[in-house]
Amino acid sequence: MSRIASVILPLPLPEAFDYAEPQGMELAVGDQVVVPLGPRMTLGVVAALRDAAGVNRPLKSVVEKREGGRLPAGSVRFVEWAARYCVDVPGWPLAMTLRGANAPKARPERLVAATGAEPARATAARTRVLEAATEPMAASVLARLAGVSTGVVKGLVDDGALEIRLIEPDNSFPVPDPTLPGPPLNPSQAAATAQLTAMLDEGFATALLDGVTGSGKTEVYLETIAALLAKDPDAQILILLPEIALTQAVIARFAERFGAAPAEWHSAVPTPERRKVWEAALSGQARIVVGARSALFLPFANLKMIVVDEEHDGSFKQSEGFVYHARDLAVVRAKLENAAVILSSATPSLETLANAQSGRYRWLRLADRFGGATLPDVSLIDMRATPPDAGKWLSPPLVAAMAETLGRGEQSLLFLNRRGYAPLVICRSCGERMTAPDTDSWLVEHRYTGRLVCHLTGFSMAKPKLCPHCGAEDSLVSVGPGVERVEEEVRERFPEARVAVFSSDTIFTADAAREMIGAMTAGDIDILVATQSAAKGHNFPNLTLVGVVDADLSLKGGDLRAGERTWQLLAQVAGRAGRHAKQGRALLQTFSPDHPVLQALAERDREAFVEREMAQREAASLPPFGRLAALIVSGPEPAALNAFVRKLAEAAPNAPGVEIYGPADAPLALVRGRRRKRFLVRADRDVDLSAYLAAWKARVKVPGAIRLTIDVDPYSFL
Repeated sequence: MSRIASVILPLPLPEAFDYAEPQGMELAVGDQVVVPLGPRMTLGVVAALRDAAGVNRPLKSVVEKREGGRLPAGSVRFVEWAARYCVDVPGWPLAMTLRGANAPKARPERLVAATGAEPARATAARTRVLEAATEPMAASVLARLAGVSTGVVKGLVDDGALEIRLIEPDNSFPVPDPTLPGPPLNPSQAAATAQLTAMLDEGFATALLDGVTGSGKTEVYLETIAALLAKDPDAQILILLPEIALTQAVIARFAERFGAAPAEWHSAVPTPERRKVWEAALSGQARIVVGARSALFLPFANLKMIVVDEEHDGSFKQSEGFVYHARDLAVVRAKLENAAVILSSATPSLETLANAQSGRYRWLRLADRFGGATLPDVSLIDMRATPPDAGKWLSPPLVAAMAETLGRGEQSLLFLNRRGYAPLVICRSCGERMTAPDTDSWLVEHRYTGRLVCHLTGFSMAKPKLCPHCGAEDSLVSVGPGVERVEEEVRERFPEARVAVFSSDTIFTADAAREMIGAMTAGDIDILVATQSAAKGHNFPNLTLVGVVDADLSLKGGDLRAGERTWQLLAQVAGRAGRHAKQGRALLQTFSPDHPVLQALAERDREAFVEREMAQREAASLPPFGRLAALIVSGPEPAALNAFVRKLAEAAPNAPGVEIYGPADAPLALVRGRRRKRFLVRADRDVDLSAYLAAWKARVKVPGAIRLTIDVDPYSFL
């Protein structure tokens, strides 16, 4: 034994395990290896190698080194850093890194082709098949062209007149061409592009591309990417997007600009294609990758730039499994790779704005819309003064505006960030609220399917005729609106209009999202009722009216980011209107028209909102002026859970600049039969919060039935 290999395994193990390097294996950091773990063999990755001199304890040996699958050293460092920062085991980020490596490869395509030999027995059907077999093709296609059954084709194969050819799938990606002409840039875009291009020479650097909706931020980073590829044709670029629906539009922009579509990485990509993308990232052959947050863990060979588009979006936060925020980890990944980072948004997060204001990030601002378009007028509709008709949800001013817009042949978008038909089903006889079994979450009615659905756990049931609590018949009533209920009202009011719903309950695939966006862009939809799936990034030329059905919705609850999220979401959705020559307007229905956030939106005064929100955060030492973390503890038995959280509270280390609140019942105190308790930790900026949490976690032994999750920088407080 000459060296010891520290091997990280993609399992819930607290640290890397040591193995002996066999003579002649010549391991390196990043090698994928097979090692013994108990009675089984497990795949892992070498994280470090050290001299075995002086080590006299027996070690099991590495069994096998996988050829051709060595992870770049930067990927290994990133896995280790992400685990430390998120106070989790390194096996989880490693499992994400290896996800594509473990996906099945695409199977060879089976085609049939003519051999030139005559069949033993000639028939009219066989003759038609041989005449149609002008090139290799699938047997089913050949049979259809010849007007015969596939049995005839099989018979010709058996006879030797046709042969089977296995065609290996094409695993290459087209090379982007940065010399193709891009669209003309206005002076503001050109200045921002010049600054970003100059930043590329510095290696690691971070810039905030802060532009109003419709200002052409995408064109700016496309031209910056073109400059990078012209300088370094082997450079790799990662574009992170918060929504699959956005991915399709961005891919089309890339294909148009560079003459080649980028690689895709998100949950809708088939597993064989993921394997292809993973291997192309590792080899450096995939120059541009567009993907969701998990694309951050791909093993890039030569990563030189990361773009986080819509950087403020909460979808970049992974809240299950390995808990992380892709925006924050993207900056660290870029630092480890000596790459540039562009954070792009029309409504930047306060954390990013604070870094820009302090000079830590470059701050590039695009103040005007592209092509002379103007920002939409924003008006508040006081629902107390002009309430909807009984049983309706759209106020008279909004209905009148929709009628005017429809009459001019223009499009409207009604925004309500609430899926389904109604968010609550209640019994009018006994007051019972329908909830999911073993969960506090209310069941949402979906009229399309006739079912009640829990959006937290996925539980689904047919809507019952009898109240399950009191047995009353036909007593279950729907309370409140969802997008399906708003669509129902729109169809009643405007029967001649072409109406569609855009939400995750109606759009299940990337192809369906592309089709819906294409129909809206082409003007084939008059009124689109949508959740936040349609609130960001889309460019609909004929959309001139945006109506927000419930502007107060995201202001409710105890979330410290409620004001910030409301500002971002409503500013983004309002920004869909009037992005071309026609003037747009946004009408926000509210019962709180005097709320500072809504007033700032109506006056288009972002500076006033940011100044007020920053002052409140600073006074409470909350992010970005302090740090937060949550500890979520769950278990099936209340008594055992309470005993453990008391023990956990007693084990908390004393440290200056750290405050602990809790334990307390989580707002959703019961999920999937498990009771939940929460701690909230607030720390000063100069406190190493991850190290504090790791020390706290090390002081307790978590019982087998108890689950402890640590969430650094939480975005959900449920």
